Amino acid sequence: MAAPIDLELKKAFTELQAKMIDRQQKVKLADLQIDQLIRLQKHAKLTLSEITALPDSTRVYEGVGRMFILQSKEEISNQLTDKQKTADEKIKELEKKSYLERSVKEAEDNIREMLLSRRAQ
Repeated sequence: MAAPIDLELKKAFTELQAKMIDRQQKVKLADLQIDQLIRLQKHAKLTLSEITALPDSTRVYEGVGRMFILQSKEEISNQLTDKQKTADEKIKELEKKSYLERSVKEAEDNIREMLLSRRAQ
């Protein structure tokens, strides 16, 4: 009778391990996306601060692919502000990944319990 229990434990263990690995990868991906958005936000903030320091008569160009388009200073400022707001919203969404972290913790706890119950037998 020990053999069926071992097969069931092995199957449950592999399922929990796969779930835990999947959740860990999702948490890492969310962290990478947050870092990228923070860099984008800082870049937009620095660019905006430099543009606002320029006189209003300065010609300002926006880089689009391999070309540059003449834009008004106000339009570029608005675009940079929108970039900052969008990045901030996405960061807030990604920081709600506590569900994933909690799921990883639960999977780890389940694996520990399974191993402890196996040792007790």
